Amino acid sequence: MPFHSSVSRAVRSLTPRQRNVLRMVITVFVETAGPVGSKNLKDRFDLGWSSATLRNTMSELENLGFLMHPHTSAGRVPTELGYQAFVAELMETAVLREEERVLIRSELSVLQADTEALIRESSRLLAQLAQLLGVVLSPRLNNGVLQRLDIVPVSSGKLLFVISIEGGYIRTLVLQAGSDLETSQLGRLVTLLNERLAGLTLDEIRRTCIPRIQDLMQDDMGIVQLILNRSEDLFSDEPAQRTVRFDGTTFMLNQPEYSDTERVRHLMRLLDHEPHVIRLMEEEIDPMAGRARVRIGVHPELDGGERSESPISVVTAPYLVSNLRGTIGVIGPTRMNYARVVALVEGMATLMSLSDSRSHLA
Repeated sequence: MPFHSSVSRAVRSLTPRQRNVLRMVITVFVETAGPVGSKNLKDRFDLGWSSATLRNTMSELENLGFLMHPHTSAGRVPTELGYQAFVAELMETAVLREEERVLIRSELSVLQADTEALIRESSRLLAQLAQLLGVVLSPRLNNGVLQRLDIVPVSSGKLLFVISIEGGYIRTLVLQAGSDLETSQLGRLVTLLNERLAGLTLDEIRRTCIPRIQDLMQDDMGIVQLILNRSEDLFSDEPAQRTVRFDGTTFMLNQPEYSDTERVRHLMRLLDHEPHVIRLMEEEIDPMAGRARVRIGVHPELDGGERSESPISVVTAPYLVSNLRGTIGVIGPTRMNYARVVALVEGMATLMSLSDSRSHLA
Protein backbone atom coordinates (compact mmCIF):
# COMPACT_ATOMS: atom_id res chain seq x y z
CA MET A 1 0.00 0.00 0.00
CA PRO A 2 2.17 2.89 -1.20
CA PHE A 3 2.17 6.00 1.00
CA HIS A 4 4.67 8.80 1.31
CA SER A 5 7.78 7.52 3.08
CA SER A 6 7.30 10.15 5.80
CA VAL A 7 4.21 8.24 7.01
CA SER A 8 6.18 5.03 7.43
CA ARG A 9 8.98 6.89 9.20
CA ALA A 10 6.49 8.49 11.57
CA VAL A 11 4.96 5.11 12.46
CA ARG A 12 8.33 3.48 13.00
CA SER A 13 9.22 6.20 15.47
CA LEU A 14 6.30 5.15 17.69
CA THR A 15 6.80 2.94 20.70
CA PRO A 16 5.27 -0.56 20.64
CA ARG A 17 2.59 0.65 23.08
CA GLN A 18 1.73 3.66 20.93
CA ARG A 19 1.45 1.45 17.86
CA ASN A 20 -0.83 -0.98 19.68
CA VAL A 21 -3.06 1.76 21.06
CA LEU A 22 -3.35 3.45 17.66
CA ARG A 23 -4.32 0.13 16.09
CA MET A 24 -6.93 -0.46 18.80
CA VAL A 25 -8.43 3.03 18.56
CA ILE A 26 -8.86 2.72 14.79
CA THR A 27 -10.32 -0.79 15.09
CA VAL A 28 -12.94 0.34 17.62
CA PHE A 29 -13.73 3.58 15.80
CA VAL A 30 -14.30 1.78 12.48
CA GLU A 31 -16.76 -0.55 14.23
CA THR A 32 -18.62 2.03 16.32
CA ALA A 33 -18.27 5.35 14.43
CA GLY A 34 -18.03 7.04 17.84
CA PRO A 35 -15.15 8.68 19.73
CA VAL A 36 -13.02 6.11 21.54
CA GLY A 37 -12.08 6.56 25.19
CA SER A 38 -9.70 4.68 27.44
CA LYS A 39 -12.59 2.75 28.99
CA ASN A 40 -13.61 1.48 25.53
CA LEU A 41 -10.13 0.10 25.00
CA LYS A 42 -9.79 -1.34 28.50
CA ASP A 43 -13.14 -3.14 28.23
CA ARG A 44 -12.48 -4.42 24.70
CA PHE A 45 -8.81 -5.43 24.92
CA ASP A 46 -7.28 -7.27 27.86
CA LEU A 47 -3.69 -6.00 27.72
CA GLY A 48 -3.15 -5.37 31.41
CA TRP A 49 -2.82 -1.60 30.96
CA SER A 50 -4.58 0.80 33.30
CA SER A 51 -7.03 3.43 32.05
CA ALA A 52 -4.50 6.10 33.02
CA THR A 53 -1.82 4.45 30.86
CA LEU A 54 -4.20 4.25 27.92
CA ARG A 55 -5.27 7.90 28.34
CA ASN A 56 -1.65 9.06 28.46
CA THR A 57 -0.76 7.03 25.36
CA MET A 58 -3.78 8.41 23.47
CA SER A 59 -2.74 11.91 24.49
CA GLU A 60 0.74 11.26 23.12
CA LEU A 61 -0.74 10.05 19.84
CA GLU A 62 -2.88 13.17 19.65
CA ASN A 63 0.17 15.37 20.15
CA LEU A 64 1.91 13.48 17.33
CA GLY A 65 -1.05 14.07 14.97
CA PHE A 66 -2.41 10.51 14.77
CA LEU A 67 -5.55 11.13 16.85
CA MET A 68 -7.78 14.10 17.55
CA HIS A 69 -10.70 15.23 19.72
CA PRO A 70 -13.77 15.64 17.46
CA HIS A 71 -15.41 17.99 20.01
CA THR A 72 -15.64 18.26 23.80
CA SER A 73 -15.94 14.47 24.12
CA ALA A 74 -13.27 12.73 26.17
CA GLY A 75 -12.88 10.19 23.36
CA ARG A 76 -10.64 10.46 20.33
CA VAL A 77 -10.90 9.61 16.65
CA PRO A 78 -8.22 8.91 14.02
CA THR A 79 -6.86 11.69 11.84
CA GLU A 80 -6.04 11.16 8.18
CA LEU A 81 -2.42 10.62 9.27
CA GLY A 82 -3.64 8.03 11.75
CA TYR A 83 -5.48 6.11 9.03
CA GLN A 84 -2.50 6.38 6.69
CA ALA A 85 -0.22 5.04 9.41
CA PHE A 86 -2.63 2.20 10.09
CA VAL A 87 -2.87 1.14 6.43
CA ALA A 88 0.85 1.57 5.76
CA GLU A 89 2.28 -0.23 8.78
CA LEU A 90 -0.28 -1.52 11.31
CA MET A 91 -3.10 -3.16 9.37
CA GLU A 92 -3.32 -6.93 9.32
CA THR A 93 -3.67 -8.52 5.91
CA ALA A 94 -7.17 -9.76 5.13
CA VAL A 95 -8.19 -12.27 2.47
CA LEU A 96 -11.46 -13.04 0.76
CA ARG A 97 -13.44 -15.75 2.44
CA GLU A 98 -13.78 -18.92 0.38
CA GLU A 99 -17.54 -18.52 0.09
CA GLU A 100 -16.98 -15.01 -1.32
CA ARG A 101 -14.55 -16.34 -3.91
CA VAL A 102 -17.07 -19.00 -4.91
CA LEU A 103 -19.82 -16.36 -5.16
CA ILE A 104 -17.71 -14.04 -7.33
CA ARG A 105 -16.55 -16.87 -9.62
CA SER A 106 -20.08 -18.17 -10.09
CA GLU A 107 -21.51 -14.72 -10.79
CA LEU A 108 -18.78 -13.69 -13.24
CA SER A 109 -18.29 -17.00 -15.04
CA VAL A 110 -21.61 -16.67 -16.90
CA LEU A 111 -20.50 -13.33 -18.37
CA GLN A 112 -17.45 -14.57 -20.28
CA ALA A 113 -18.55 -13.15 -23.63
CA ASP A 114 -20.16 -9.92 -22.41
CA THR A 115 -17.63 -7.42 -21.14
CA GLU A 116 -20.20 -4.72 -20.43
CA ALA A 117 -22.20 -7.15 -18.31
CA LEU A 118 -18.99 -8.19 -16.53
CA ILE A 119 -18.32 -4.57 -15.57
CA ARG A 120 -21.90 -4.04 -14.45
CA GLU A 121 -22.02 -7.19 -12.33
CA SER A 122 -18.58 -6.55 -10.80
CA SER A 123 -19.60 -3.11 -9.53
CA ARG A 124 -22.80 -4.56 -8.05
CA LEU A 125 -20.99 -7.42 -6.33
CA LEU A 126 -18.27 -5.17 -4.97
CA ALA A 127 -20.82 -2.72 -3.55
CA GLN A 128 -22.79 -5.56 -2.00
CA LEU A 129 -19.77 -7.16 -0.34
CA ALA A 130 -18.16 -3.90 0.82
CA GLN A 131 -21.45 -2.22 1.76
CA LEU A 132 -19.99 0.93 0.18
CA LEU A 133 -19.81 2.39 -3.33
CA GLY A 134 -18.45 -0.14 -5.83
CA VAL A 135 -17.00 1.48 -8.97
CA VAL A 136 -15.69 -0.09 -12.18
CA LEU A 137 -14.07 1.93 -14.96
CA SER A 138 -14.03 0.40 -18.44
CA PRO A 139 -10.56 -0.38 -19.84
CA ARG A 140 -8.35 2.01 -21.72
CA LEU A 141 -8.52 0.96 -25.35
CA ASN A 142 -5.10 2.22 -26.45
CA ASN A 143 -3.80 -1.35 -26.59
CA GLY A 144 -7.10 -2.82 -27.77
CA VAL A 145 -6.80 -4.92 -30.92
CA LEU A 146 -9.16 -4.12 -33.77
CA GLN A 147 -11.20 -7.21 -34.53
CA ARG A 148 -13.32 -5.69 -37.28
CA LEU A 149 -14.33 -2.35 -38.73
CA ASP A 150 -17.84 -2.04 -40.21
CA ILE A 151 -19.29 0.96 -42.02
CA VAL A 152 -23.06 1.23 -42.30
CA PRO A 153 -25.03 3.95 -44.15
CA VAL A 154 -27.62 5.35 -41.75
CA SER A 155 -29.07 8.26 -43.72
CA SER A 156 -28.27 10.49 -46.65
CA GLY A 157 -24.52 11.05 -46.54
CA LYS A 158 -24.11 9.75 -42.97
CA LEU A 159 -22.12 6.67 -42.03
CA LEU A 160 -22.06 4.64 -38.84
CA PHE A 161 -18.57 3.35 -38.07
CA VAL A 162 -18.64 0.27 -35.82
CA ILE A 163 -15.24 -0.56 -34.30
CA SER A 164 -15.18 -4.02 -32.72
CA ILE A 165 -12.27 -4.61 -30.36
CA GLU A 166 -11.07 -7.97 -29.08
CA GLY A 167 -12.53 -8.64 -25.65
CA GLY A 168 -16.08 -7.69 -26.60
CA TYR A 169 -15.76 -3.90 -26.72
CA ILE A 170 -17.56 -1.93 -29.42
CA ARG A 171 -17.16 1.74 -30.25
CA THR A 172 -19.50 3.53 -32.64
CA LEU A 173 -19.31 6.93 -34.30
CA VAL A 174 -21.53 8.60 -36.90
CA LEU A 175 -19.67 10.75 -39.46
CA GLN A 176 -20.87 12.84 -42.37
CA ALA A 177 -19.68 11.52 -45.73
CA GLY A 178 -19.36 13.62 -48.85
CA SER A 179 -21.92 11.75 -50.93
CA ASP A 180 -24.26 8.78 -51.03
CA LEU A 181 -22.51 5.44 -51.44
CA GLU A 182 -23.20 2.31 -53.40
CA THR A 183 -23.55 -0.75 -51.18
CA SER A 184 -21.35 -2.95 -53.37
CA GLN A 185 -18.52 -0.41 -53.44
CA LEU A 186 -18.78 0.09 -49.69
CA GLY A 187 -18.61 -3.66 -49.05
CA ARG A 188 -15.42 -4.02 -51.12
CA LEU A 189 -13.80 -1.07 -49.35
CA VAL A 190 -14.67 -2.42 -45.89
CA THR A 191 -13.07 -5.74 -46.83
CA LEU A 192 -9.87 -3.99 -47.92
CA LEU A 193 -9.79 -1.82 -44.79
CA ASN A 194 -10.12 -4.86 -42.56
CA GLU A 195 -7.33 -6.63 -44.45
CA ARG A 196 -5.06 -3.65 -43.69
CA LEU A 197 -6.13 -2.75 -40.15
CA ALA A 198 -7.63 -5.76 -38.35
CA GLY A 199 -5.23 -7.25 -35.83
CA LEU A 200 -3.55 -3.91 -35.05
CA THR A 201 -3.99 -1.97 -31.82
CA LEU A 202 -5.89 1.30 -31.92
CA ASP A 203 -2.65 3.09 -31.07
CA GLU A 204 -0.90 1.46 -34.05
CA ILE A 205 -3.76 2.41 -36.35
CA ARG A 206 -3.68 6.05 -35.21
CA ARG A 207 0.06 6.26 -35.77
CA THR A 208 0.34 4.37 -39.07
CA CYS A 209 -3.00 4.55 -40.85
CA ILE A 210 -1.76 6.96 -43.54
CA PRO A 211 0.83 4.61 -45.10
CA ARG A 212 -1.45 1.61 -44.56
CA ILE A 213 -4.56 2.83 -46.38
CA GLN A 214 -3.80 5.99 -48.36
CA ASP A 215 -3.38 4.00 -51.59
CA LEU A 216 -7.09 3.11 -51.35
CA MET A 217 -8.12 6.75 -51.79
CA GLN A 218 -8.33 6.74 -55.59
CA ASP A 219 -11.70 4.98 -55.81
CA ASP A 220 -13.00 4.97 -52.27
CA MET A 221 -15.78 7.60 -52.59
CA GLY A 222 -14.03 9.81 -50.01
CA ILE A 223 -14.30 7.35 -47.13
CA VAL A 224 -10.57 6.74 -46.74
CA GLN A 225 -9.93 10.48 -46.62
CA LEU A 226 -12.68 10.75 -44.01
CA ILE A 227 -11.01 8.02 -41.95
CA LEU A 228 -7.63 9.71 -42.21
CA ASN A 229 -9.10 13.08 -41.26
CA ARG A 230 -10.99 11.66 -38.28
CA SER A 231 -8.59 8.92 -37.15
CA GLU A 232 -8.09 10.59 -33.75
CA ASP A 233 -11.84 10.41 -33.14
CA LEU A 234 -12.35 6.94 -34.58
CA PHE A 235 -9.44 5.24 -32.83
CA SER A 236 -9.06 7.50 -29.81
CA ASP A 237 -8.50 6.66 -26.16
CA GLU A 238 -9.98 9.83 -24.73
CA PRO A 239 -11.58 9.74 -21.24
CA ALA A 240 -14.89 10.75 -22.84
CA GLN A 241 -14.87 7.41 -24.69
CA ARG A 242 -14.76 5.46 -21.43
CA THR A 243 -17.61 4.49 -19.15
CA VAL A 244 -17.84 4.26 -15.40
CA ARG A 245 -20.29 2.06 -13.56
CA PHE A 246 -21.06 2.43 -9.86
CA ASP A 247 -23.45 0.73 -7.48
CA GLY A 248 -24.16 0.95 -3.76
CA THR A 249 -25.23 4.56 -3.30
CA THR A 250 -27.75 3.37 -0.71
CA PHE A 251 -25.02 1.50 1.18
CA MET A 252 -22.91 4.66 1.20
CA LEU A 253 -25.75 6.85 2.43
CA ASN A 254 -26.43 4.39 5.26
CA GLN A 255 -23.01 5.19 6.75
CA PRO A 256 -23.24 7.45 9.83
CA GLU A 257 -21.08 10.09 8.15
CA TYR A 258 -23.87 10.75 5.65
CA SER A 259 -26.41 11.81 8.22
CA ASP A 260 -24.86 15.19 7.41
CA THR A 261 -26.83 16.69 4.50
CA GLU A 262 -23.84 18.67 3.27
CA ARG A 263 -21.84 15.45 2.84
CA VAL A 264 -24.75 13.92 0.95
CA ARG A 265 -24.89 16.94 -1.34
CA HIS A 266 -21.15 16.71 -2.09
CA LEU A 267 -21.41 12.99 -2.81
CA MET A 268 -24.36 13.42 -5.17
CA ARG A 269 -22.60 16.24 -7.03
CA LEU A 270 -19.54 14.03 -7.47
CA LEU A 271 -21.51 11.05 -8.77
CA ASP A 272 -23.55 13.24 -11.12
CA HIS A 273 -20.37 14.28 -12.98
CA GLU A 274 -18.85 11.18 -14.57
CA PRO A 275 -15.51 12.74 -15.69
CA HIS A 276 -14.69 13.59 -12.05
CA VAL A 277 -15.33 9.99 -11.00
CA ILE A 278 -13.10 8.75 -13.83
CA ARG A 279 -10.25 11.03 -12.74
CA LEU A 280 -10.74 9.95 -9.13
CA MET A 281 -10.46 6.29 -10.12
CA GLU A 282 -7.48 6.69 -12.43
CA GLU A 283 -5.03 8.75 -10.40
CA GLU A 284 -1.68 6.96 -10.09
CA ILE A 285 -2.95 3.41 -9.73
CA ASP A 286 -0.42 0.61 -9.33
CA PRO A 287 0.42 -0.81 -12.78
CA MET A 288 0.30 -4.40 -11.47
CA ALA A 289 -3.09 -6.04 -12.03
CA GLY A 290 -4.80 -6.89 -8.77
CA ARG A 291 -2.60 -4.65 -6.59
CA ALA A 292 -4.59 -2.12 -4.57
CA ARG A 293 -3.80 1.52 -3.94
CA VAL A 294 -5.35 3.33 -0.99
CA ARG A 295 -5.90 7.08 -0.88
CA ILE A 296 -7.21 8.50 2.39
CA GLY A 297 -8.83 11.90 2.90
CA VAL A 298 -9.37 12.74 -0.77
CA HIS A 299 -11.27 15.96 -1.47
CA PRO A 300 -12.62 15.30 -4.98
CA GLU A 301 -13.28 17.98 -7.53
CA LEU A 302 -16.95 18.77 -8.03
CA ASP A 303 -18.75 20.48 -10.90
CA GLY A 304 -17.59 24.03 -11.45
CA GLY A 305 -14.08 23.21 -10.21
CA GLU A 306 -15.08 23.37 -6.54
CA ARG A 307 -13.32 20.91 -4.22
CA SER A 308 -15.45 18.92 -1.84
CA GLU A 309 -14.99 19.74 1.83
CA SER A 310 -16.14 16.22 2.73
CA PRO A 311 -13.16 13.85 2.61
CA ILE A 312 -13.52 10.34 1.25
CA SER A 313 -11.20 7.40 0.80
CA VAL A 314 -10.64 5.56 -2.47
CA VAL A 315 -9.29 2.01 -2.82
CA THR A 316 -8.51 1.06 -6.42
CA ALA A 317 -6.80 -1.73 -8.34
CA PRO A 318 -6.27 -2.34 -12.05
CA TYR A 319 -7.76 -5.34 -13.82
CA LEU A 320 -6.83 -6.77 -17.19
CA VAL A 321 -9.26 -8.15 -19.77
CA SER A 322 -7.92 -9.15 -23.19
CA ASN A 323 -4.76 -7.13 -22.47
CA LEU A 324 -6.85 -4.04 -21.74
CA ARG A 325 -6.44 -2.33 -18.38
CA GLY A 326 -9.40 -0.93 -16.48
CA THR A 327 -9.86 0.09 -12.86
CA ILE A 328 -12.05 -1.33 -10.12
CA GLY A 329 -12.46 0.17 -6.68
CA VAL A 330 -14.44 1.21 -3.65
CA ILE A 331 -15.28 4.75 -2.57
CA GLY A 332 -16.27 5.30 1.04
CA PRO A 333 -15.86 7.57 4.05
CA THR A 334 -12.44 7.75 5.67
CA ARG A 335 -13.83 5.53 8.41
CA MET A 336 -13.84 2.21 6.62
CA ASN A 337 -12.55 -1.30 7.24
CA TYR A 338 -9.48 -0.88 5.05
CA ALA A 339 -8.20 -4.44 5.38
CA ARG A 340 -11.56 -5.82 4.31
CA VAL A 341 -11.97 -3.36 1.42
CA VAL A 342 -8.42 -3.95 0.14
CA ALA A 343 -9.04 -7.71 0.16
CA LEU A 344 -12.30 -7.26 -1.76
CA VAL A 345 -10.85 -4.90 -4.37
CA GLU A 346 -7.72 -6.98 -4.94
CA GLY A 347 -9.69 -10.22 -5.02
CA MET A 348 -12.25 -8.89 -7.50
CA ALA A 349 -9.55 -7.40 -9.75
CA THR A 350 -7.59 -10.65 -9.72
CA LEU A 351 -10.63 -12.75 -10.57
CA MET A 352 -11.54 -10.38 -13.41
CA SER A 353 -7.96 -10.65 -14.71
CA LEU A 354 -7.55 -14.42 -14.70
CA SER A 355 -5.84 -14.66 -18.10
CA ASP A 356 -7.09 -13.13 -21.30
CA SER A 357 -9.71 -15.86 -21.51
CA ARG A 358 -12.40 -15.38 -18.91
CA SER A 359 -13.22 -19.07 -19.11
CA HIS A 360 -10.78 -19.42 -16.21
CA LEU A 361 -13.38 -17.80 -13.99
CA ALA A 362 -15.62 -20.82 -14.33
